[in-house]
This record gives sequence, structure tokens and C-alpha cells, in this order.
Amino acid sequence: MRLAFCGNDNASAYNISAGVLRNVCFVDALNLVPHVFLLFITFPILFIGWGSQSSKVQIHHNTWLHFPGHNLRWILTFTLLFVHVCEIAEGIVSDTQMNSRHLHLFLPAIMGFVAATVSIVYYHNIETSNFPKLLLALFLYWIMAFVTKTIKLVRYCQDGVPFSQLRFCITGIMVILYGLLMAVEINVIRVRRYVFFMNPQKVKPPEDLQDLGVRFLQPFVNLLSKATYWWMNTLIISAHKKPVDLKAIGKLPIAMRALTNYVRLKEAYEEQKKKVADQPNRIPSIWLAMYSAFGRPILLSSTFRYLADLLGFAGPLCISGIVQGFQNTTNNTNTTEKVKDPSNSYLSSEEFLRNVYVLAVLLFLALILQRTFLQASYYVTTETGINLRGALLAMIYNKILRLSTSNLSMGEMTLGQINNLVAIETNQLMWFLFLCPNLWAMPVQIIMGVILLYNLLGVSALVGAAVIVLLAPIQYFIATKLAEAQKSTLDYSTERLKKTNEILKGIKLLKLYAWEHIFCTSVEETRMKELTSLKTFALHTSLSIFMNAAIPIAAVLATFVTYAYTNVKPLQPAQAFASLSLFHILVTPLFLLSTVVRFAVKAIISVQKLNEFLLSDEIGDDSWRGGDSSVAYESCKKHTGLHTKAINRRQPLRYQLESYEQPTRKQTRPVEIDDTAIKVTNGYFSWGSGLATLSNINIRIPTGQMTMIVGQVGCGKSSLLLAILGEMQTLEGKVHWSNVNETEPSFEASRSRNRYSVAYAAQKPWLLNATVEENIIFGSPFNKQRYKAVTDACSLQPDIDLLPFGDQTEIGERGINLSGGQRQRICVARALYQNTNIVFLDDPFSALDIHLSDHLMQEGILKFLQEDKRTLVLVTHKLQYLPHADWIIAMKDGMVLREGTLKDIQNKDIELYEHWKTLMNRQDQELEKDMEADQTTLERKTLRRAMYPRESKSQLEDEDEEEEEEEDEDDNMSTVLRLRTKMPWKTCWRYLTSGGFFLLFLMIFSKLLKHSVIVAIDYSLATWTSMDNKNEVKNVDKSTDKTYHVAVFSILSGAGIVLCLITSLTVEWMGLTAAKNLHHNLLNKIILGPIRFFDTTPLGLILNRFSADTNIIDQHIPPTLESLSRSTLLCLSAIGMISYATPWFLVALVPLGVAFYFIQKYFRVASKDLQELDDSTQLPLLCHFSETAEGLTTIRAFRHEARFKQRMLELTDTNNIAYLFLSAANRWLEVRTDYLGACIVLTAAVTSITEGPTSGFVGLGLLYALTITNYLNWVVRNLADLEVQMGAVKKVHSFLNMESENYDGYLDPSQVPKDWPQEGEIKIENLCVRYENNLKPVLKHVKAYIKPGQKVGICGRTGSGKSSLSLAFFRMVDIFDGRIVIDGIDISKLPLHTLRSRLSIILQDPILFSGSIRFNLDPECKCTDDRLWEALEIAQLKNMVKSLPGGLDAMVTEGGENFSVGQRQLFCLARAFVRKSSILIMDEATASIDMATENILQKVVMTAFADRTVVTIAHRVHTILTADLVIVMKRGNILEYDTPENLLSQEDGIFASFVRADM
Repeated sequence: MRLAFCGNDNASAYNISAGVLRNVCFVDALNLVPHVFLLFITFPILFIGWGSQSSKVQIHHNTWLHFPGHNLRWILTFTLLFVHVCEIAEGIVSDTQMNSRHLHLFLPAIMGFVAATVSIVYYHNIETSNFPKLLLALFLYWIMAFVTKTIKLVRYCQDGVPFSQLRFCITGIMVILYGLLMAVEINVIRVRRYVFFMNPQKVKPPEDLQDLGVRFLQPFVNLLSKATYWWMNTLIISAHKKPVDLKAIGKLPIAMRALTNYVRLKEAYEEQKKKVADQPNRIPSIWLAMYSAFGRPILLSSTFRYLADLLGFAGPLCISGIVQGFQNTTNNTNTTEKVKDPSNSYLSSEEFLRNVYVLAVLLFLALILQRTFLQASYYVTTETGINLRGALLAMIYNKILRLSTSNLSMGEMTLGQINNLVAIETNQLMWFLFLCPNLWAMPVQIIMGVILLYNLLGVSALVGAAVIVLLAPIQYFIATKLAEAQKSTLDYSTERLKKTNEILKGIKLLKLYAWEHIFCTSVEETRMKELTSLKTFALHTSLSIFMNAAIPIAAVLATFVTYAYTNVKPLQPAQAFASLSLFHILVTPLFLLSTVVRFAVKAIISVQKLNEFLLSDEIGDDSWRGGDSSVAYESCKKHTGLHTKAINRRQPLRYQLESYEQPTRKQTRPVEIDDTAIKVTNGYFSWGSGLATLSNINIRIPTGQMTMIVGQVGCGKSSLLLAILGEMQTLEGKVHWSNVNETEPSFEASRSRNRYSVAYAAQKPWLLNATVEENIIFGSPFNKQRYKAVTDACSLQPDIDLLPFGDQTEIGERGINLSGGQRQRICVARALYQNTNIVFLDDPFSALDIHLSDHLMQEGILKFLQEDKRTLVLVTHKLQYLPHADWIIAMKDGMVLREGTLKDIQNKDIELYEHWKTLMNRQDQELEKDMEADQTTLERKTLRRAMYPRESKSQLEDEDEEEEEEEDEDDNMSTVLRLRTKMPWKTCWRYLTSGGFFLLFLMIFSKLLKHSVIVAIDYSLATWTSMDNKNEVKNVDKSTDKTYHVAVFSILSGAGIVLCLITSLTVEWMGLTAAKNLHHNLLNKIILGPIRFFDTTPLGLILNRFSADTNIIDQHIPPTLESLSRSTLLCLSAIGMISYATPWFLVALVPLGVAFYFIQKYFRVASKDLQELDDSTQLPLLCHFSETAEGLTTIRAFRHEARFKQRMLELTDTNNIAYLFLSAANRWLEVRTDYLGACIVLTAAVTSITEGPTSGFVGLGLLYALTITNYLNWVVRNLADLEVQMGAVKKVHSFLNMESENYDGYLDPSQVPKDWPQEGEIKIENLCVRYENNLKPVLKHVKAYIKPGQKVGICGRTGSGKSSLSLAFFRMVDIFDGRIVIDGIDISKLPLHTLRSRLSIILQDPILFSGSIRFNLDPECKCTDDRLWEALEIAQLKNMVKSLPGGLDAMVTEGGENFSVGQRQLFCLARAFVRKSSILIMDEATASIDMATENILQKVVMTAFADRTVVTIAHRVHTILTADLVIVMKRGNILEYDTPENLLSQEDGIFASFVRADM
């Protein structure tokens, strides 16, 4: 057949006798002209343009879209392309019905398609490189195309072509499109004036694009890139080369920042407040506020969602059409022949849509569009959700900063509630927003689906739909049960964590007393309870998975069986497979509905809580200290340009906020006499109860002097400070702040000494989770000399030197815990460092010992503050400092007792003065005592204890990141990459096998069986429907046949439903077993670990394994695993089925498979990084909120609200950008996999149409191809999640490989005498000890002999090996040479448990556990009550315990917090006495207690332990002066060994020098 443009079967084709334009072929040729013109003009420009593109400097200009009508142009061009595709298809279909090829039917359309594509590429390049003049070419093209198409349309009208003909419609639509595009082009000329005008318009790119820090380009790129997330490619590919960090994701665009959204929501909320202002009982609605602030994007998202859902129904309809068409063509192959008059080659739309290939292409396009709309809808809701969360967080934070203190202290708003608001309620609302388009999209989807089903199958469809609708409530019921089970699991796991935490904190004691197993079993008990509630959780999860899988099977079974028996006509394959596909569509919304309803309920509750919080009491506006606190960002409203102007990048934001606040500061203040800084007149103040806590207060605080406030505990000293600061409710009276230094002229000078700010150190020290330096500087500029002076005054330098990174060490929750005294000194240092006129110190000496107090008083207060002429108000109990005070305020019961100088009081109130004098004398006596009890050295010692292990194993944190593989190759990129892209298969295998091989086998087997059965169900359906068609032709008896098919189908469906249940149960069961085993092994491994492990591993790291990682293993891995295996098997069975129906499909599958492999490989790496970023940026945000709530008074006194707000906004934005990128990456993946799925559908359709065996199999292939599109992205998402979750298993495993202590001795426990050690004789022979076999020995060849019943004292400087010797008795350290023989038995031969249970020790740090007193004294429950009372009596605790409710069964709180340190130490003594062992070791037991307790201890040791051997390791030498033998150690060796009398007589001896130093 020869090719000819006009076809060669018609002689009149080239005939133009009736006029040129009457010839169809010529008109078509004319249509080619504009397209060719465009291609000729644009190609050279494009190539030159692309060549010069690389010279662009600024990264973001290439995403700058600034021609008007930009989005409209893209939409029109896409529509144009679609119409061109239709035109091409129509031309080709018409052409197949001719006797020869007619190129003119489709060639112009193909050229048009190419030209339209080129036009948009050309436009995009012009727009990004900003050469508007070149748009003229496009303008000309649109005009020419419009003209030629109009000619064609007119020609059809003259010929009288009816409107029903497809070609007429297409031409008409084309004319409209070209006209609109021409209009868009004219509009660009009109606005930008780049041609025909004298002065072209100048444009500047938006701020975000000028800022190279903004990397999130979704709002700025063109439509195509928006829809496909093309701009994400760079990030996802670069993630492969190096991990994504915060720098790589940059900052948020302005429109998405928390501040912008906060202003939006705040305005909307204020509107609501105004509306209900006059109705007292109505509260402002947050819902309406959220709707008016974020309503538009939600509507947009819902529109996308509707479009996607409607397009979703194209699938079933096209399947039905294709199968029907395929059936017709196979049945009628012999009847058709080609007869068509070439002059009348017009197709009607029906004929066009009957063509199966046309339907296949349409299905492909519909799928692509549907998926694009769906992802767009998801993205818009995510972005809106994130914006809403940012706004809510800012609102909550601003409210926290203005909460009245009484609210917090009277417990109306606890910190827990605030933390919940931040962590839970805002996220609930965000999730609700994500799911909310489903609320209104689902009903529409369900109704549409049922209507279409009814059309296909009639009444029997309603039976199936009824099955689904009736079973949906069960889903909801299961979902609520799930939530309950999760809650109870949470309660148990918190309890388990509390117990684990106690064990880890007291692990040394537990090991020394051989009590590990008792505590271990108590944790295991709680774990069993937790596992029981996890079982119900797992059961409900598996039920819900089962319902998901089984309901569609049941519905389909009900429908088809009903149909088979009610309808005379047999079931057609077209009907069967279209309805199957419809059922799949219907099931999803019904299941999601239960989730969405649950979330909606939660969201309503969250909003109620939020409203309560936002309407709670605020702090009063204190009159003379400038009202910044209450006018936070309100003044932004006056500046309407906030959205663009407010955020000026040259200045930090906080200054701008402050400059907004400037106008609101009140300028008029009463001019007072200059020497009074603050004056309170007739003040009555309350803590919000209406009762005055402070009454009739008239005081003045002199400027530049030191005022002391004294009085008994609870007389209102701290309250007075807070009342002056405006934290209390003022019932009546006034606080005047005098206008100090009003003379300072320059703004800078007044900024340098912020005069309304008060440096305040609260009674309870409050630290930020930041470095020591940041805590002291607290946002002021750093000044080295000042900083040094302050740290010296507070004697912080020695403490700082102990920290691993000096003053750059993180402290607080996430860093290192300091003791009370150290915390208090840092707070005082902060108050001193701030450059404020007024300093308030609330009892700064309470946690300090006497030396420090004196030093602080002399250096810090008298020298540092007085030199600066700063006004100081000091609350204190230490009356010996009264003589230093310039002004004294004495208080009693919330009233001022006396006010004046010490002289005044001495003259006027002799009684009070005498009372003070006696108190001062008493304090002086205490002073003498205190001189010995040097608390600070002790604090430093504990700090050093906590610190020194860090250095040896600072790598431990990194250890679980990557194995040692990279260390060898010097930063070899390829290895790192391999590690980053490799799935942790080894860890997966470990996890699976820890559930046991039987369960693993059962799971795999049942999974495979279930999927085979599901495939078999559909296969039987295909054979059944295809059979019926053949039968129709052959006319065989159908009833027996029908019964047989229905039976097979029903049996298979039943089996499928049962198998669904079995598989979902086995997966959950296996997950539970694995979780149980992993936790059990971990706990036992840790408990039996060597003490060195606990010294070198931070407690938080170990706890993390038990909290976060165990939680992941318990609750997250099983569902992920289930989902992964299900979607993978579904995809595999689908591919298998299609290939079975049409083997050619496999050839097309190869390129698609390669593409899929690369997509998942790149995505997994990026997703893992982004997930880690999201997690790691969340913690600081939550911490910042709880920190602020704790330190409210301090922040408000310092007037640092703006700085803290700024910090909160930064933290919120950082977390939001990480989350945004994570969700954009998910969209990136889903769009890619969805398009791949669409390609699979297209190839499956085309191959099965050409090669398919029977119409049933064509339907089957298409049905399966459609399911693949739904499950492909789940495979990748679950793979990525599993990879992250397997990290938890890996971390747990890294602990499981640790060495345990060797618990078995050479002797059997039965061989050891029952009452060993009876005498208490100790021989130490040539002992060498080290902590680990790779470390230096700490004891070198120590020899000693201790007679039974001797009292031995061991002393030496820190690090001389005293404590190591005491640990050696218990074999807590590695004895690698020499031996210790006790009562004739070498202790290294004993089982550890036996050895440790026969000796007693009292440790330096008293440790008590939560439980009863009885449990603390005798956890093994071996002793009688009399024995316990006797022990308590010896420890002088009997009376105290008797007075407690419950006596021996009185509760001890966690860590023994309800007893003083001295009492705790005495409990430890009683504990040692209860265990009747003949050897007692006291390890610096008197270091942390006061003199009185120490005397008791000494007495007890002399009397109660008279017949026992006591080894005392002494901190203060005078405690061992009465001993029988003294050993002096240095660097692991014994230097002196004799009675104390002999040693003291050697003047130059070390012991003698120690004693002299201690006197």
C-alpha cells in the first residue's frame, strides 16, 4: 500500500475545481503551516538558549515565574495536548477504515502535538531566563494556528457536518483553546509592556527566591514541576552522596513560617472573640478561626480530591469497555470488512470509544491525571496542616508567656497539661486536617460506586454493598478497642521504665548486694502485664487487617452468587471484572471512614482543651514596667505590611519585634525622688484565691544599695519579690518603679542597660537545656572579663574545669545533670552577669555550703554588684550577713514587721535584735561544724564520677550508627554509600528468627497460601465467565455447569477468608514473640553486665533501648512487616497473573522494573535522613516549651519574652521544614510509582488486547494491573519504614553482644559453708586490679592482713585506689594477679552470687528504691519484723519510722526523696546490719552527711558491729583516728600500714600531714 498525503484510492482527492478551500486535503495541509513555522523559529533559539543557561549565577532565578497568566497557560497547553492526542487517535481510527493510508487525517495532528510541546518548553526557558521579547514568536504562532483552525471549522459548517461527529467537536475545541492562548499572550504584552510600549515594566523576584537559604521550592516552580515534584530530584539524588542535614533543607519560605501563620490565626481568633464579646456565656470558636485562616487551601484540596475520586471510576468503566470490545471483536472477526467512502470518513463519538486501543490510552491518561490530583490534594492538606500546627504552637507559646503564675502554682494548669497541648493536641489537629478532605469526599465516592454497581449488576449489586456497609461499623468498634489497648500498654510501659530506671541508677548497689535477680523479676512481671495488653492490641490489629482483606472477598462472593441464581443471563466477563474493580474502590473509603471519624472525635476534644487553655487567666499588666509582655505581636496589626516588610533579613527578628513594641510603652511615669528604686504603697497581693497572701505592704527599696529581706520560712519573702515583679494579683495598692537614669540620652545607652529588666535568681534554680556559657550569658552580648569575674565570684571555675567540654558542655535534660548547689550558682551567675540596674536574689545561699556562701557574698555581692552601683534585693536565712545590708526588711506572716537599717532596728526593736543575735550565734556554731563538712568538694567529686567515664568511651554513641566498616578505609565515599543504600537484611533476619523458626515458617507458608488462594478466586471467576460465553455459542446445558462454578468459587472464597484471619494472626503473634524474647534477653544481658559498662555508658543511652527502641519493636515493626509482605506479594501475584495471561508483558516489564529499582533505592536513603531530621528537631521544640513553662517568672523578670518567642519560632520552623520535606519526598515517590503503575496498566492492556486468550483473562489482567498501581508505593514506603525501624533492633543487638560478668565459680554453692565468713579474717596477697583488660592496673601488688573483728581505716587522696580496693572484695573489678582470701577461701573460686550475698557494704551515695521500708531493708523477705526493728533502732530511726503511717510498710518515693540525705544514709546502715555478715565495708559512707548523723554512724560501728570486721574508706581522716589499723594508699600502692598512734608519732608521715590538714 503506497503512502500518499491525501490517500490514493480517490481520484478527486487533488481536485480543486470547487475552489481551493473546498478541498478537505488542502485545508488539512494548510493546518501544517503554523506548526512547522514554530518549530523552525524556536529550535535554534532553544539550542542557543540552553547553551548559555549554565552561566546563571543565582540558583533560584531558574524557578522564578513572573509572566502573568502563568498557570492558566500551563493548564490550557495541557488541555491542548490532550485534544491533540484525541485528534491523532481519531485520525488513525478513521484511517484504519479506509482502503489506503490517508496521512492528512493524522499527520497535521501529530505535528500540532509536537508544536504544542515545543511551545511550552520554549515558554518555560524564556520565563526563567527573562527574555520576554522572544515571546513574540509564540504570539504569531497562536494567531496563525487560530486562523487556520477557524478556516477548517468554517469549512465543516458549510459542508453541513453534524455536531455529533467527533472531528467537528475536536476542531471546535481547538479553535477555543488557540483563541484563549492568544488572549493570554496579549495579556502578557499588556502587563509587561515588553513590546509596542515605550517603558517596559521592571520586576523584582520575590524575597524567598533572593534568599539562597530557601530550598523548599514547591510554591515557586511551574505547574508540571509542582505536580511531579521534579524540583525534589536534586535533593533526593544528593542524599545519595552525603546525608541530608538541616543545611541541605534550608529554611521555610515566608508564607509557611510560624510567625506569618500565627498572625493569620491570631487575627481570625480575635475576630471570633469580638463576635462573642457581648454574649458572656459563649466562647470564641477556634474552628471558625481555623476555617477563616486556612479555609481556602482546604477547599482547594477537597476539589482536587473530588476530581481524583471521579477519575478513579474511569478504571472500572474502561475495563468493562475493553473486555466488551475484545469479546465483540473475537466473536465478530469474520463479519467485518472495510467499506467507507473516503469523502465521508467521519467517526461518531460512540464508534470512537468502542475502539479497544482508544480505551486503553484513555485509561492510561485517566490514571495519570487521577494520581496527580490525588497527590496534589495530599500535598495541599499536609502543607496546610503544617501551617496550622506552626500557628497553634505560636499561640500556645504566647499564652504560656502570659499565664498567671497562680494558675501554674495553684495547679489549674500543670506542666503536664501544657506539654500535652504541645505534643499531642496540636498534632491531633494537624492529623485531622490531613484526613479532613476524606470526610466529604468519601460519601460521594461510596454513592457513585453503588450507582455504577447497580447499573452493571442490578439488584444483586446491592447485596454486596449491604455486606460492606454492615461490616463497616465492626471496623469502627475494633478501632476504638485498639485505642484503648494502646493506652493501657502505655501505662504499663511507663511503669516498667520507672522500674528499669531505678535498677540502672542503683545498679552498683544491686550488684554488691547480689539483688539483681529480685529487681529483674519485678521488671519482668510488669513486662508480662504489658505483653498481655500488647496481646489484645495485636489481636485487634490483626482483626482489623483481616476485615480489610476479607470484606471485599465476602462482598464479591455474595454479589456473584446472588447474580448467578437470580438472573437468566449468564455473568459476562465485562460485568464481572468491572464490578470486582468497583468493589476494590468501594472498600477503601469505608475503612478509612472509621479512622477519620475517630480522628474527628479526637480533634473536637483537642479543640476544647485548647480553648480552655487560651481563655485561662493571664498575668496583670504591671503598671510601670512597660507592658511588653501583654502586647506581644499585637502591634503587628497596625503595620499592615507585616507579611512582607516585617521580616527584614539584615536585622535579627527580635529587634524588629521590639521596635514594634516601642510605641506601646507608656511614657508617663511619676517622677519620684531619685534614691528609691521601687516603692510599694498600701499593697495587698494574692495568689489568685482572693485571699491576700501579703497584706498592708509599705516598703521602699533604695537605689544602688543592698536591701535584705529576712524572716521565718513561709512568711512571704519570695512572694514579696514576685509581687514587686507583678507575678501576683494586686488586690489594692501600687508598685512604683522609679524612673532611673532618665538622663541617659542615646538610645544605645538605654539599650545597653535595659532598665525595666530585673536580673532575678529564683529560689528553685532553673536552667536551660543549653551550654553552661549560654545559661550564664542568657542572651546578653559576651564580654570576656565580665564573664570571668562572674564565674570566679560564684566559684564556678573548678566545676567548669571538670566538665568534658568546659563551659561549652550541654547541661539540663539532654546534657549532664548537675547537683543543686552547682545549679544554684549558675543561676546566681546569670543574675550577676546581666547588665540590669536591679538584681533580685531569692535565697541564693540555700544550697551552698559555708565557704561558697562567704565567697559569693564577698566577691559577688559586695564587690561585683556594689561596684556597679546596682540595686540589690536579697532574700536570705543567713543572718550573719545582716551587718552588710544597707536596708533591712523583716517580715512575718505576710506582713512587714520592721523596715530600716540595722542601727534603726537595734534602737527601736531591741527584742527582735536580740532574737537575731542568738540566731547568729547558733549559726556561728553551725559554721564551725560546717567547716568540716565541705559539701562542695563532694559535689565536684560526684560530678567527676559522672564525667570521667565519658572520655574513655565517647565513641560509644557513634557505635550504633555504623559498624566499624568505614573506619578502615579513609572516608572512602563508595563504602559509605554502599552502607547508606544497603537494606539491613542481616538485622531483619535476626529479628525474624528471634520470634522462633516455627512461627517464621508458619507465617511465610500461610502468607503464600493466602495469596495463591486469592489469585485462584479471581482465576476461577475468569474461567467461569469465559465458559459462559463459549456455552452461549455452543448451547450446552448450563445449570449443572453453573452449580459447579458457583461451588468452586464459594469454596475458594471461604478458604480465602479463613486464611486472611490466620495470616494476620500469625504475623502479630510472631511480632509479639520476637518482642518478648528481645526484651527478655536485653534485660538479662544488661543486669548481668560488668560495672564498668555502666560507668562508661550514659544512662540515657541504656534507657533509650528500653523505651524508644523497645516500643518500636513492640508496636511498629509487626504492622510494617505485615503491610510490606502483603503489598509485595500482591504486586508479585499481579505481575505473575498478567504474565500468565499475556507472556509478552514480561518484555515490557524489564525497563519498568529497572526504573522502579532506582526510584526505591534513591528514595529510601533520602527518606531515612529526613525521618531522622524530623525526629531530632522535634525534641528541642518540646523541651523549649516545658523549659519556658518552668522558668516563666525568670523569663518575665528579665523581660526576655521576645527572645524566647524568637527561639520558639526558629525551632518550630526547623521542625516544620523537616516535616514538609519528608512529606514532599513521600509525594515524590508516590507520583513516580503511580506513573509507573499507569505504564504497567497501559502495557498490560495493549499486550492483552493483542495477545489475550479469552475475554475473561483480559479482564483479569487489567484488574490486577490496576491493583499494582495502588500497592507499588506501599512497597517502597514500607521498605523505608522497616529500614528505619530495624535500626532499633540493631541497637538492641549491639547490647546483646556485650560480655557478662562470670557468675559461676569453681566451687558449687553447696560446698561453701552455710555461715561463711564466720570469723572475718582477710588476707590480701599480692593483689593487682584493673577495670578492664585493656586498661592500666589501679592496684599494684597490694599486701595486707586484717585480723577478725579489727576496725581498719583506709585513706588517701582521690584516685589513690581506695574505692577500687573495696570493689575488689566483691570481684566487681578484674583481679588479674594475686588473691584475696577470706576465712580460708579464695574469693575468686566462689560463685559471684554467693560471695556478694555474704558481705555487706555501705556506699557513699545512699540509694533507696521506691517501695516499702521493709522492701528497702530486706528485698529477699528473709528476716522477721523484730530483726528489722532492731536494725532501725541501732540506726536511730525507730521512732521516725514508727511515726510514719504504716510503719515498716510506709512507702518510700522514687530515690527516697521523702527522706533527708542523712536519714537515707542511716537506712543504708540499717540495711547493712540486717544482713548479718561478719565483714562490713564502708565506702566513704560519711562523706555526704551532717555531723549528727556521722556521730550516730561512728557509735553504731563501735557498738553494734563490735564483733565484726569493719573496713572504712575514709573521706575525712578524723573518722578513722579510733581505728585499730590505718592503711595509707597512693597511686595503687600501700605507703603506710600501722596503728593510728604510731603513724601520728611520725611527724613527717603522710597520715600525720592528712590529720593536720583536716584539723
